[in-house]
Amino acid sequence: MAKQGGVNYRATQADYFDRRGLKRYAGVFSLWALGVGAVISGDFSGWNLGVGQAGFGGFLLAVGAITVMYVGLCFSIAEMSPALPHTGGAYSFGRTALGPWGGYVTGLAENMEYVITTAVVCYFSAAYLQNVFDTPEAFQPAWWLGLYVIFVGLNILGVEESFRFVVVITLVALGILAVFYVSALPHFAWDNLWNIEPDPGQSRYLPFGWTAAGAALPFAVWLYLAIEQLPLAAEESVDVKRDMPRGLIWGLATLVVTGLLVTFLNMGIGGGAAYYGSQTEEPLLDGLKDTLGVTSGKALGLVAVAGLIASFHAIIYAYGRNIYSLSRAGYFPTWMSLTHGERKTPHVALIWGAVIGYGVLLILHFAGDGGFGGVILNMAVFGAMIAYAMQMVAYLVLKKRFAEIERPYVSPLGSMGAWIALVIALVTLVALFANPDFRQGVIGVALWFLAGLAYFALYARKRMVRSPEEAFALEQQAGRAGGGREDTPPVR
Repeated sequence: MAKQGGVNYRATQADYFDRRGLKRYAGVFSLWALGVGAVISGDFSGWNLGVGQAGFGGFLLAVGAITVMYVGLCFSIAEMSPALPHTGGAYSFGRTALGPWGGYVTGLAENMEYVITTAVVCYFSAAYLQNVFDTPEAFQPAWWLGLYVIFVGLNILGVEESFRFVVVITLVALGILAVFYVSALPHFAWDNLWNIEPDPGQSRYLPFGWTAAGAALPFAVWLYLAIEQLPLAAEESVDVKRDMPRGLIWGLATLVVTGLLVTFLNMGIGGGAAYYGSQTEEPLLDGLKDTLGVTSGKALGLVAVAGLIASFHAIIYAYGRNIYSLSRAGYFPTWMSLTHGERKTPHVALIWGAVIGYGVLLILHFAGDGGFGGVILNMAVFGAMIAYAMQMVAYLVLKKRFAEIERPYVSPLGSMGAWIALVIALVTLVALFANPDFRQGVIGVALWFLAGLAYFALYARKRMVRSPEEAFALEQQAGRAGGGREDTPPVR
């Protein structure tokens, strides 16, 4: 065992990386679809609860701040990913810039984000399906289990099949949104946006005051959360240096347009902000019922669930690659990074992520009284904000101390974009604890995070492996110290 940087690296069998190989497939269009598909469910469900927290005006303030954060984040990641083209993504950035602890904190936070996000999307998908098939509340766990089995299975089937499906389902979801936008325009009324009864002394534009915008921040995040997952596909991209920045930036631009349109149009029809802000967990489905004049909505529900399925499938991909990369390096148990024969998909990581996500849903289901979508959404945002903050710190460190690393793409926003994104992420993280409606769930996931840190401190850091991410970081460290170069294990 060799000890470097406060961790111990152990020797592995000769076929260690052969049994953990990935297959290259994704081009720029596949990456765009993966990024947009991962987020698109945010336009279908979840975001609207932020209007109930802050009113439409307060929610718009939150959306403005969060959009600025994601612009800074995505441009920074677009620079880092082709410069550090490893499946670890965010963990790889943190590991090179901030050492093993920085890498693990970033990777663990992102792991929690994606595992819990799949649970959130699964919850909202089941809500749509329950509406369609009139199943009782007690049947919810069966819907969750069925969704996980089907879409984990599809991810295991193969990277080509997985990307082809995400392209098709993302285009279907965008088509559904387009139908809603066109159908909503004749029904849109400006006054509907401001029809929430204000608190005493407040206006109809900010019915709960300026400070309520802070409570809306996590729900505004839902319009963009998971676009940053694209670097996890680095080792499955055909030309990561060219395609990754394009996929990220085009994906973000698409989401800005879809998010703004759904925000205004969904709140500007029917019962307006007073109804769609807090009275439904299926805002797009209810909106389509209003605009198309359909009463039953069963067929519409099956159509509308496509957007949720797109995100569910894409984020299962994300947590699979996240667990795979952390396991391959020894941060998580190494058996989790085994890949499936000729398919070269991380089947063990995919299954275990589903087990944990399903377990979170069951705990909340039996501990509460249903309707916990807002709670679990805030739990997912907790992990995301830590991961975002760590990535922005990594960007700033890489910019200053590792200027010699080749950068095929350079962010036009530079360090300023990263600083702004960092500040907004930290403010959003603090805001999560300020809202008593969701605080209990956030505290629970914070304890989970602390348990993960303890696992690394007491066990995992003594049994590390020189994966591509680790070898690259050690090579950069050796170069700065004037030492020798480390050999990077090949990725097959």
